[in-house]
Amino acid sequence: MNRDRTLRVAVVGAGIGGLSAAIALRAEGIDAVVYEQASELTALGAGVSIATNGSRILTRLGLGEQLRAVAGRFTQYAFRTWQGDPIAGEPSELSFGDPAHTLFLHRGEFQQVLSDALPTDALRLGHKVVAVTEHDSGVTVEFADGSIVEADLVIGADGIHSRLQGLVGTPAEPVSEGVMAYRGLIPTERVEHIVDMSMCAMWLGPQRSFLAYPVSAGSLLNVVAFAPTNLDVVESWTAPGDVDELAASYAGWDQRVLDIIATMDTTFRWGIYDREPLDRWSTDRVALLGDSAHAVTPHLGQGANQAIEDAATLAVVLRDCAADDIPARLRVYEGLRRDRTTLVRDSAREAGRTYRSTELSALDQAERIGAIVAGIDINTHDAERVAERAMAAAP
Repeated sequence: MNRDRTLRVAVVGAGIGGLSAAIALRAEGIDAVVYEQASELTALGAGVSIATNGSRILTRLGLGEQLRAVAGRFTQYAFRTWQGDPIAGEPSELSFGDPAHTLFLHRGEFQQVLSDALPTDALRLGHKVVAVTEHDSGVTVEFADGSIVEADLVIGADGIHSRLQGLVGTPAEPVSEGVMAYRGLIPTERVEHIVDMSMCAMWLGPQRSFLAYPVSAGSLLNVVAFAPTNLDVVESWTAPGDVDELAASYAGWDQRVLDIIATMDTTFRWGIYDREPLDRWSTDRVALLGDSAHAVTPHLGQGANQAIEDAATLAVVLRDCAADDIPARLRVYEGLRRDRTTLVRDSAREAGRTYRSTELSALDQAERIGAIVAGIDINTHDAERVAERAMAAAP
């Protein structure tokens, strides 16, 4: 096989994972093009946390300066009981990653930075995939508008509701925690007298937790309030919620929490689900990435970070790859990522239970949170270097 021919990769989905994958692959000289069914990229009103394990990769891809320009101005963490007492000091000894290398971002602004990093012809909007057909020499992708693309590989980065998941194996059913989240973005001028906008603050209480951190260069406070539910809440960032209902759910909590909620005009509901690990992530010509492969609850802020780790791993694994080598390389990718993402999924579940515990003392919560975070190596895990070592050791 002629290794000089540029690989053609079709990435399905222009979320964080898909865009990151295309950028990383193109940095390796691979012709990666993103196909997104939406006709435009809308700025969803939600925050996203990029910890050291994700920001390290994005910085290597040349995006550090652009992302820091739109990130929240953040220097420290605060973990508190539901009554407002500090857990493990304040600023807290606990963290979700080194503040110096953590980026709190508005999801829409993050997506814009990623899309701007791609050439115009590498992002095709209004392309809904209706069929993917594998054959010996590659894969054919058909779109709703009747157009067809031939590629060597398709990457399914189409999110937690992935349609491409069914091409790889039996789709995993959603697993609910019995928890929903209220989300909201609040202008800084409404809350700067209530909270320190240089902090990521979290309150832990029986059956509930409350998280707030700055985004949009410090101009907005992102709020995520986790509360129990027995409803089948849609997995969406844009399902409308009720601010009065949110306030009632936190009655009796630290006054700062109640004051933050009082500044909100609107809120959105988000059902908290993940999926059981899949039996497989890839065929010979189709590979899954991010939530398509390993949906995770948000309690450690690792969903986007794991998608970015996937992207970096795929780029290394496909480095200098001939089309005929793709099936074997995808086995390597899956092998490198399966245990890591399963660990993160399980750890996020445990973190959520710890935050909302009705039995643990504040000290026990602090110790357990510290152990969970340390266990997934947020500050030290380097997915790109792990993949490079694996490829160097391969026969």
